[in-house]
Formats: sequence, structure tokens, C-alpha cells
Amino acid sequence: MVDVQYAVTNPATGEVLQTYPTAEPAEIEAAIDAASRAARTWPQESTVAERAALVRRVAELHTERREMLAGIIQREMGKPLEDALGEVDFSAAIYTYYADNSERFLADQPLELLEGEGSALIRRSPIGVLFGIMPWNFPYYQVARFAGPNLAAGNTILLKHAPQCPESAEAMQLIFTEARLPSGAYVNIRATNEQAADIIADPRVAAISLTGSERAGAAVAEVAGRNLKKCVLELGGSDPFIVLSTDDLDATVDAAVAGRLDNTGQSCNAAKRFIVAADLYDDFVAKFTAKILAAGEGIAPLSSERAAIGLEQQVNSAVEAGAHLAIEGQRDGAFFPPAVLTNVTEDNPAFRQELFGPVATVYRVEGEGEALALANDTPFGLGSYVFTTDPEQAARVADRIQAGMVFVNGVLAEGAELPFGGVKRSGFGREMGPLGIEEFLNKKLIRTVK
Repeated sequence: MVDVQYAVTNPATGEVLQTYPTAEPAEIEAAIDAASRAARTWPQESTVAERAALVRRVAELHTERREMLAGIIQREMGKPLEDALGEVDFSAAIYTYYADNSERFLADQPLELLEGEGSALIRRSPIGVLFGIMPWNFPYYQVARFAGPNLAAGNTILLKHAPQCPESAEAMQLIFTEARLPSGAYVNIRATNEQAADIIADPRVAAISLTGSERAGAAVAEVAGRNLKKCVLELGGSDPFIVLSTDDLDATVDAAVAGRLDNTGQSCNAAKRFIVAADLYDDFVAKFTAKILAAGEGIAPLSSERAAIGLEQQVNSAVEAGAHLAIEGQRDGAFFPPAVLTNVTEDNPAFRQELFGPVATVYRVEGEGEALALANDTPFGLGSYVFTTDPEQAARVADRIQAGMVFVNGVLAEGAELPFGGVKRSGFGREMGPLGIEEFLNKKLIRTVK
């Protein structure tokens, strides 16, 4: 069995604050059984409105406990307190969004018949037990965008959180329990990777949602495919930030810095590759580098020393391959100073890697066509950013970028109502917005002739 230790380790100090036992086989079986029993009864015994009311209570409890919840993830993965509070608030907004809109999203959809008498409609209904595998970088938000729509729909949830997030996972379990969801509707399990594979294969589990690395996504998709299970995967990203023109370079630079350093650079859809038109490049690099380096004072640690070491190795490899590095200071445990890489050529390993931390790469291009070619020359396709003063150019570039999301002249503009997801090796499926509730439903045709 794969050894997985669920523990709260303060990344700033490396101190293990608390350990949690991994689930025994009997606990896993009890969890699947409870979720399966609830999936057979809860949808029939409740209305969408009643389930939406429970989801609304989950939102309210997040708001009521926001300071406590924020403090937990600050301990677990080093998130700055202001960011942690913002994550709790965004999570509450997602639950509220589905509480407000689930009846409309799940309403019967009449179909116009081309011939014949009678009627036809699409009826949306839950498919059963869902298994969610969540990462450490946004412990509440990742769960909210999975659990909110699916609980309103009447699916039940088994939730395996990251091994370094056991305290926040327990805090969420308590919230779902106190919101008076029925037993088995939401069950937190501290499973090993081997146990997770067995859960995916279990015939009582209908589908899987994972947010994580490419490697984890491939492993989950392999087991899910072998067992004919649908899965939604939100994986890595190396999002381009294209600057073609601006009437306020300082504001554009500020947006670029904010887009790169959100969550200390540990966000799948953070801006990571900055692609700048030649006439703006020199001034952009000078201003951007100065602000990135200045952000090192008081920067939060990465999620773990292991994560910082991995990033350090990627940066060193990039420099060895000819990249120029602007950095002040060096790694100290889990702390990694913000840095900027330039002169990253196509044969450099950093050219197609995801740098998960406060390190940006900047590229010079001669125009729109070269910018698009470079933006799309990546195995990833999660988010992207386009800055231009030309609305027609913005629409044209947005249409041609190979990504699941495009943000024009703005960063950090996600919302509960906006679908989230990617293409290529960034995964498949969507969460949040009206599309997020559609992923794990039986869209049943009912055709009545007389």
C-alpha cells in the first residue's frame, strides 16, 4: 500500500503540527456504502429546492466561520491570510450561486418535435456517487466548485483531499454535517493512492472529478476508463499573458504581477508566460522585473519545502540551458524569492514546463501572429490573458487562442457564474457556471407519443 501521511505541516517552519490516521479498509467500505445508500434515497426524498437550501446553509456556515477557516489553510499550505479569507468568501459565493440557480439549471427542457404528435423533453437527474480528489492549493474553493452543484443536483460525494489538508477537510465535513445534509451525502475520506484507485473501480461509484497534476490526471483517467467511468480533470497550466498594446503600461504591469503572484504563484491558471510585443518589451521587462523582485519582501512560503526545491531545480535547469535569471536572494526552506526568466529558447526545458511558484518567463515577439504561435506552443490549454487597446484584435486573438478560458484586459476576474476548465493536457470538463452542474447528470429523454 502506498504510504500517505495526512498531516498539517507549517511550511514556514517545517514543523509537523498534527498528524491524522489514514483510513482503514473498513472505513473506506463504510464511506462508500453510506454514499451509495444516500444516492439511492436522497434524490427521491428531496426536491431541488430543498437540496438548494442545504447548499445555501453550507455557504452561510463558510461565512460565519471565515476567520477560523482561513487560519486553517494558512497553517496547512502557507496561504497569506488575506488570500485565505478571499478564498473562503469565494467558496461561499459558489455555494450561494448554485443555491440560487439550481432549480432553473435542472428544470425540464422541452424539445420541439420535427414530426409526429405528442411531446418530448430532457429531464436532468443525478447519477449517483461521485468521487472527488482535490489538491492543496485552494482547499475550500476546489471543493466548493465540485460539491456545490452536485449536491444541489442530488449526487452524493466521497471527498479525498490532499494529504497536507486534513484539518481543512475535517472543517468542511463538519460544515456539511451541521448544514444537515443526510448521512452519506458528503463523506471525507483520508485514503491512500492505492485505496483511491480501488474507490474509482468500485461499481457503486459513478464518476470521478480530479484537480491536480498531469501525472495524477493520467492515473485517474486510466483507472476510470478501464472501469467505464466518466471523469472531469482540471490539470496544470502554463497560461500566456499576451501584451500587444496598452495606453497605460504601469497598469498592465501591475496586472501582470498580480496574475503571476496570486497564491504565491501556485495557481493552475495563473499567468506564467508573458508574451510582449517588441515595441513594449524593454520597458515592460524593466518595470515588471522591478515589481516582481520587490514582491520578495514578506512573501509567503510555498506549500512545502519539497515544492520549493522542485521549483529551484526547474529554474537552475533553465539557466543551465541559457536563460537569463533575475532574482534577489535564494531559496530558504519553503521560501522561494520571486524571479523572472528571459531568453528562454524553444530547446530550454522551461519552455514547455509549468513553473508552479513565483517565477515568470518573458518573451519578445514581433506581432500578433508570432504572439499567437508562441501562446499556443504549449502542451497546456487552461487559461490565457490578452491585453490590447484594439477591440477587434482582442476578439480575433481570443478566438484563436487554444485554451479553455480567455481574459481580455484583466486578471483575477473569475466568478462563480463563469465556467472553469481547459483543453489539451490541462484536462477536460468544466466546473462552475451553468456548465458546472451539467457534468454529472443523466440528461434523460422522455418522449410521449400520446
